[in-house]
Amino acid sequence: MSDTPLPPVILGDEPGSFPRGVLAERHPAIIRRVRDAFPYGPDVRRSLDVLLANCADGVIEPLPADAHDRDRWRAWGLDAYAGRSWYEVPWLWSESYFYRLLLEAVGYFRPGPWQGLDPFRPFKLAELDAPETDEELAALDELEGRPVRERAQALLHGSLWGNRADLGFRLSDAGAEDRAAVPALVADDSGTLWALLASPRTADGTLCLVADNAGRELIPDLLLAAHLLAHKRVGRVVLHVKPYPYYVSDATTADVVDALRRLTAAPGAAAGYGRRLWSAMTDGTLTVRAHPFAAAPLPYERMPDELRAEFADSAVTIVKGDLNYRRLVGDRRWPPTTPFPDVTAYFPGPVVALRTLKSEVITGLSADTEAELTAAEGQSWRTGGTHALIQTGK
Repeated sequence: MSDTPLPPVILGDEPGSFPRGVLAERHPAIIRRVRDAFPYGPDVRRSLDVLLANCADGVIEPLPADAHDRDRWRAWGLDAYAGRSWYEVPWLWSESYFYRLLLEAVGYFRPGPWQGLDPFRPFKLAELDAPETDEELAALDELEGRPVRERAQALLHGSLWGNRADLGFRLSDAGAEDRAAVPALVADDSGTLWALLASPRTADGTLCLVADNAGRELIPDLLLAAHLLAHKRVGRVVLHVKPYPYYVSDATTADVVDALRRLTAAPGAAAGYGRRLWSAMTDGTLTVRAHPFAAAPLPYERMPDELRAEFADSAVTIVKGDLNYRRLVGDRRWPPTTPFPDVTAYFPGPVVALRTLKSEVITGLSADTEAELTAAEGQSWRTGGTHALIQTGK
């Protein structure tokens, strides 16, 4: 895209827009939920109230002078954005910085009783313990008797949709997509993905799996990793997670352990997956990586050199979820028909996006698909989580 002018970065300043609603409504609601989820003392509650007032009507405040990562955030743009309205800076940046200030308010990084305690943990555990999780894990028993190819496709779709559909859905009604008036899967490069995973380089190489959410969405990612390892589609999996709690439900190392415990404690096939994954972690064929840039308010095009080298050394990188997609393509107002390989050409190796659509940015659609979606649903198809995509670059 070097010869083409870049479209504008998405801001939150447009009344009635999805980003504006996140900043003005979702963020205050998250503060209230966190405030009610723990018996925080007066100091923390006051800090949360200050953040609540600030994120609704105030301006971006700098981190405290003694914050351990203040210099990092200054390098990420804090000096340029401090003092400006939350709505006037790139939406990706303002969203990310909100979560950093939320952790500051609850004392996550500071010595004290709340240090290191995930403020979103109650919500994550409630999802792991939900009856729906039992139903989804029970679907694994049915998959065990299926041919390997069908099982692999079901696990891929489980990872794609997360908690939007149980793992057996695509097998139990394989024709649903063809019958839909508007396809749920708006782009499907799964054939290219499986071809990548069939190459000798991949069989002996590393798959980088950039995780998205914890709980019921992380479990299918782990199941897919277990299947690829067991069938020697890849030699090693590196699971990239967030270095600290982020975007309410984004996965951290602690969430990986919780998911593995949930699997190993389940009956049937799920427990077998859990044991194999636990063993893979102990022998190093499955490792967890929590690079600081995983929580950066920046597109992946600006990744540091050491992370670029990791992705370059990988046989393939799978990038999961909506936020990671925004970072992968750049959180810009791309025309939906902009080719995905063009906007990800900077990426240092083969890259695949698995994403359920929950924000406005989109690339790689055919003109017909865009027209059908817009005619049927206006622009709500971009943000409602009812459509998904599998896209490959390079």
